[in-house]
Amino acid sequence: MRKLTVTMTAPLQLRLKKDRDGRLASFALHRADGTVTVMRNPHQFFPVHDLTHYAVESVLRQRRGFYGLVSEGWNFEDFGSPWPRGPLPSDADPTEFIVGMFDLERATGCEITVDDLNGQLQRYAAAHPAAPPARVEQAQLDEVRSRVRRYAGQWAALPPGETLVLEYVPGEDLDPEPADRP
Repeated sequence: MRKLTVTMTAPLQLRLKKDRDGRLASFALHRADGTVTVMRNPHQFFPVHDLTHYAVESVLRQRRGFYGLVSEGWNFEDFGSPWPRGPLPSDADPTEFIVGMFDLERATGCEITVDDLNGQLQRYAAAHPAAPPARVEQAQLDEVRSRVRRYAGQWAALPPGETLVLEYVPGEDLDPEPADRP
């Protein structure tokens, strides 16, 4: 058994691991303070969903989306019933909403237009006035899609037992290979 040795250079490190059977994933989020939250994913929906979060939160430079809240100390179990920390903060970024739109794209095969996404975000803002306003430009939408395809491809190509490691800094984009670079 190989031991994963990784040096952290960011406040949050994502470690998405394929089990030996190649299907199931464990997902560990390591914080710079040494704390970790771990979730075992029994359904294949979650690896790409979680990688979509990474693409959205990075490209849109969101500070208080899912990974931003985890950086602040939230754990996986805090994001659902019985909501041990209470509901999501009212000033959280609309990350889950945006990621849900990309999940819908994958499920239906129909891409949302930037105008439709921004219309949905306007309705979201009206219902959640404390949330930071969000507007997505066409180039950002294209970049998120490109990264999701790339990250999903990296996940699919990952051998069983191996780990995909990504680093996250709230409000920053650490991706070494944006789509607009050769």
